[in-house]
Amino acid sequence: MTALLQVRNLTKRYFGLTAVDDVSFDVEAGAIVGLIGPNGSGKSTSIDCISGFQPADGGRWSLAGVDLTALAPHRIARAGLTRSFQTVRAYDELTLLENLQVAAQENDGIGWLPSLLHGAKVRAAEAAAEARARDLLATVGLADYADAPAAILSYGQRKLLAIAASIMSRPRLVVLDEPVAGVNPTMVRRIEAVIRKLNEEGATLVIVEHNVDFIMSLCRRVIVLDQGAKIADGPPSLIRSDPRVLAAYLGKAGAEEAAHG
Repeated sequence: MTALLQVRNLTKRYFGLTAVDDVSFDVEAGAIVGLIGPNGSGKSTSIDCISGFQPADGGRWSLAGVDLTALAPHRIARAGLTRSFQTVRAYDELTLLENLQVAAQENDGIGWLPSLLHGAKVRAAEAAAEARARDLLATVGLADYADAPAAILSYGQRKLLAIAASIMSRPRLVVLDEPVAGVNPTMVRRIEAVIRKLNEEGATLVIVEHNVDFIMSLCRRVIVLDQGAKIADGPPSLIRSDPRVLAAYLGKAGAEEAAHG
């Protein structure tokens, strides 16, 4: 597989504290890659930098050969890298369909003048966005609520809507930040099934998650950060038994006990 996202020597510091320390990795087209690590490991900071929501202090990253390093978030999204957030964002007063249409407008690049004139190009984009939105609502199991306000959704359903919004513009790569945090086991399985289906349809995904079992079940490759540094990168079967990963999660004594247990 071809490397779609390339991250080289990503570094981020806060007042002398190195939150991300010279991290490099690739993400291949068509992959589902997990990014895990204990609290404070640098996971969220890394994706905030890559998606343009925080400035990095060092490193470069590119998507399909396009340098994203100095771009603003909206330009990174238009280049093909979109994301969801730990805190679910939705316009409660708008319908689910309208929420996804807003997500499409944020990345369509049409501009204010054609939108104001509402010409043929805009009408075609609106029709395509509505069709795309209805398809995605069906994919995530929310088609029955297409014309209902987002305010009626449960927390887990809002997570599904956020996933649909992140992929609305057909990005090259989607970063999902804590997609199953705070949801019940039934919804975890439902979200996992949705992510698998999106991947089968061609989506490339990076998933940042505290739920290690979820990541190990879903991803064929897992990257592990600890104290800002990358300590492991490989298939779940190797990550589970890596002594550095065990030490990061369990402490040195716990890792030794697990290794001999």
